Formats: sequence, C-alpha cells, structure tokens
Amino acid sequence: MDYPKLKSIIEGLLFMAGDEGLTKKQLADILEIDTDLSADLVYDLQRDLEREMRGVQIAEVAGSYRLTTHPEHAPYFERMAYSPSRSQLSQAALETLSIVAYRQPITRIDIEEIRGVKTERAISSLVSKDLIEEVGRAEAIGRPILYGTTKLFLEYFGLPSIKDLPEPGHVSVDDALEETTQLLFERLDGRQMTIDEIKE
Repeated sequence: MDYPKLKSIIEGLLFMAGDEGLTKKQLADILEIDTDLSADLVYDLQRDLEREMRGVQIAEVAGSYRLTTHPEHAPYFERMAYSPSRSQLSQAALETLSIVAYRQPITRIDIEEIRGVKTERAISSLVSKDLIEEVGRAEAIGRPILYGTTKLFLEYFGLPSIKDLPEPGHVSVDDALEETTQLLFERLDGRQMTIDEIKE
C-alpha cells in the first residue's frame, strides 16, 4: 500500500471538506481502508505538517479532522482580509462591485440576472472587505437584502461621492458591464493606498 499517496489524498480530502471536516470512518470509507489505518495516516500527516513547518495543521474537532491555520499566523490573515487590492478582487468580485456601484441599491437576485451567474461568493467577499454593505430591504416577497457601496469604497477609489463614478457609454448590458468593470480596474490600478493608510 502506498502510504505517502494515501496521506496526500487525505490532505486533499480534508481541504475539500473545509470546516465540516471528515471523521476517520468517512476517510476509511472513501479510501476503502481500515478505520484504524485511516486514523494512523491522519496522525502521520499531522506529524509531517508539524515537522515541515507547513502553513496548515490538522485539528480534531467533535470527532472530525479538519485543516486549520496556525493561531500565531492570525495577524497576517487579518492584514490580508482588510487590505482590498486588485490581486484580491477577482474578476467576478469586481464585476459584482461594478453592478452594485452603478445600480445601487440592488438585490443579489438582480445582480445575478445581470451577470448571468451566481454571486453569493463575490458578495460575501465584498462585504468582508467592507466595499459593499446591506442598505435596506426590498419591498418584494421575502424582503431580499439591498446592497450598496460603503464609505470605504469611495475612499479607496478616490471618489468624493457615488455621483462621481466614471460614466459608462450607452451600450448593451454586456458591453456596459465590461466597460464599468474596466473603469473600476483603472481606478484600482491608480490607487497605491492601503487600508491602513486610508484609516490614518
């Protein structure tokens, strides 16, 4: 039996499982091996990660194994979370931000109708970076959340107010989305300011 390969597979499985993690029985069923062997492999993998001083570790929580980061690295993760930059804003997030900026207040469903794809992850990312926020509830079935841009959005893009957004041309929806996204990219490229500098 190829133990290094099995440990590599377990590492990938735990990564895919995320916060839910996997029990030793679940790992054993997936790998078609004995339950005790799956537990031994996880233990060996834990030691490997520690010995190699890797950026992740394996924690056992409520009987499940999960990949976690090291608590001592927390300041760096916080710095990343509160430093929006082009490298951290995916194309999907920037397109979503463009739609919110130009169509606010707007619901997630309306954003998805414009983009043609799901936007939950992009919205979550933008909210966590404090670039958009909940600004109310729509008068519709289910009272969906309305999103708008934040003060930090204006500060980061160097805009006195939302009225000062660059004007997109009068073109089709797809072209307008591409153009407004490009306008925000250009604004973003022109900003050398970090969140820490903004707060100062």
